[in-house]
Amino acid sequence: MAEELKKLTGRVQSVEDGTGVEGLNYENLCIQRDVKLPEGYKPHKFEMFDGTCDPKVHMRTYNDKLVRVGKNKQICMKLFMRSLTKDALSWYIGQNSKKWADWVSMASDFTDRFWFNTENTPDIFYIQNLKKKQT
Repeated sequence: MAEELKKLTGRVQSVEDGTGVEGLNYENLCIQRDVKLPEGYKPHKFEMFDGTCDPKVHMRTYNDKLVRVGKNKQICMKLFMRSLTKDALSWYIGQNSKKWADWVSMASDFTDRFWFNTENTPDIFYIQNLKKKQT
């Protein structure tokens, strides 16, 4: 009985600290865990991307906010999650961050995933030339 109690106590402790549940330890959850922000740096409030807008526009506005750290692509990758919400955040969290060797690979995956938002966007000329069909 004492041995069973010891096993159960060990399992509960491993679940509480995240080491006993696959994928819930710090190493699996944190992207760019070895990257430290510059001393005194306070991340900006980013425009939030929910998956329904143009991903390139989001990438441009995101990068414009990172003036102080923009040359450090690892920091850009670490902070990118703070600019996502809803479906975009769910997509990001579901990715294996180890496949992203650098900023370009992550940004490419992001824009590829949400590119559909730009494919069917009508321009002003298309809208002006719309005509009511006879039927």
